[in-house]
Amino acid sequence: MRITVFGATGGVGQEIVQQALTAGHEVTAVVRDPARLTVTGPGLTVFPADLSRPETLRGAVEGRDAVLSGLGPRRTSDAGIASRLTRSVLTAMEAADSRRLLVVSASPLAGSPAGEPLLDRAMTAVVSRVLRRLYDDLRVTEAELARSAVDWTSVRPPRLLNRPLTGVYRTAVGGNPRGARIIGRADVAHAMLAMVDDPATVRQAVGVAY
Repeated sequence: MRITVFGATGGVGQEIVQQALTAGHEVTAVVRDPARLTVTGPGLTVFPADLSRPETLRGAVEGRDAVLSGLGPRRTSDAGIASRLTRSVLTAMEAADSRRLLVVSASPLAGSPAGEPLLDRAMTAVVSRVLRRLYDDLRVTEAELARSAVDWTSVRPPRLLNRPLTGVYRTAVGGNPRGARIIGRADVAHAMLAMVDDPATVRQAVGVAY
């Protein structure tokens, strides 16, 4: 495939780039600062860009089989960044008639699944209060996706960890797996790449966790 990765210097983004290259895909990595991208290899094109200017992004998404986004906040003070940058990506994709988009969101947006243990429900409620501004921003992001014309998938992991790729995790279309507490960034990237060609995930939010 020919894919484009936004947020390619972030934890999930760099994993997407590396795994996609390893699988033999052609990858365009959209970055603000190319020096921060540590991944290299045949098939990689680095596309420096200012994501606040969607008109400059069309060349990064036109003719691609899929666009994958690891864009999101790095700290609580970054509330608003996910929706703002995703809006730029959507504008560029719609101008280029590019269809497939997968983004990273967060599991608390789905709430607790039926039968979830009390402790897990309590943990979700506490985290949702503490990080309310970030989750509100992600809700705006998902609303923007729903209003768009693209074939989107919102991937909702719980707490992210730096762990080696396992390829072993659970998914739930339209909700969260029970007891969803953690997942490695490498496995989130793996799940996103696996969902590119999965019609069951189109215009759906998908929970993913160990």
